[in-house]
Amino acid sequence: MTMTKYQIIMNSFIYNIPCKVYFGENQLENLTTELKQYGRRVLMVYGSGSIKKIGLYDKVLSLCQTDNIELFELANVQPNPRISSVREGARICKEKQIDVVLAVGGGSTIDCAKWICAAACVEHDAWDFFNEKWAPVERALPLIDILTLTATGSEMDAGGVISNPETKDKIGRIASPLLPKVSFLDPTLTFSVNAYQTACGAADMMSHIMEVYFNNDDDFYMLDCFMEGMMKTIIKYTPIAINEPDNYKARAELMWTGSWAINGFINGGKMKRWSCHPMEHEISAIYDITHGLGLAILTPRWMKYCLNEKNIDKYVQFATNVFDIKPTADKMQTAKAGIAALEKFLFDTIKLVRTFPEAGIKDNSNFEIMAQKAVTLGGLQNAFQPLNTNDVVKIFEMCMVN
Repeated sequence: MTMTKYQIIMNSFIYNIPCKVYFGENQLENLTTELKQYGRRVLMVYGSGSIKKIGLYDKVLSLCQTDNIELFELANVQPNPRISSVREGARICKEKQIDVVLAVGGGSTIDCAKWICAAACVEHDAWDFFNEKWAPVERALPLIDILTLTATGSEMDAGGVISNPETKDKIGRIASPLLPKVSFLDPTLTFSVNAYQTACGAADMMSHIMEVYFNNDDDFYMLDCFMEGMMKTIIKYTPIAINEPDNYKARAELMWTGSWAINGFINGGKMKRWSCHPMEHEISAIYDITHGLGLAILTPRWMKYCLNEKNIDKYVQFATNVFDIKPTADKMQTAKAGIAALEKFLFDTIKLVRTFPEAGIKDNSNFEIMAQKAVTLGGLQNAFQPLNTNDVVKIFEMCMVN
């Protein structure tokens, strides 16, 4: 096929996010109205019980009882959600003839609920969506979510990541039937999120944007500006949210930024594969650390390793437009200043640990196999800076020291 000059400059794309969002305080009054559009038999999926501590569990229960909605439950979804929870949720959905799934929690809960929705509609094992069979996702039960932790953006996208401790895999996949029908985003529900989780969420959001921003596909200038504005928002409001947990404006700014960081809008026509997420998935699959923390440790090392004269202009753009660093005639100096500014934000301002050993990863015995999986599953040969297994091992090794 012959490409026109316009196609060479900018890839074509389809943008479609039919997810209805209720943003702001007290929007939960609309919950049962939305649930009833899909049915009255609801499976509520949630985590370790924090929603009970903040009164959200009782609120949802009361709303459903008042409106004669029959509620079933799957509790104790873990961070880095397990395939076992997906299997159990799918079993409940089939046994109880569930009409709609309600995810109440953060990204792990919503990811788990997405794959419950898909697994409830098939007869094969849920892991067949992720193993070598790569079973198609042709349909799924409708999903509605209530977000309580700003980080993954899963509340407004069609992707979800699931871990399998038996195979030591952590795999993400996107499928349009998984997109939530409705998302309730109330910043007050994140007031109880502690400083550590707020910081990890910020690192996750930054990485979502940077994975797209650091891209050598020629695309919209407008989208670069949009991404720079979101990164500046995270940098400005994360310290405020950490120091003032009930600051509504700070929590609202982060919540809406988190959704738009990964709902597909910023992708435009870019075709390059992500880099840090595939690497981090292997880290948390083996060591079960917080996803955002793993990204925080990896990202500056990845930037340092990949920096070269061919891609330096993107680093300079990042330094000057995101961290307001005054450019100098020495592009390399400006680029490195941008990386240093990111490190200061992650490790000094929001106080995440700098190295793998500080995060509990003491040895490198798994690095080779982790690197192989990251390259193969993540398609890192087609990333911003192409990476092979040896490259990824070196980046992992960089994360072992300050």
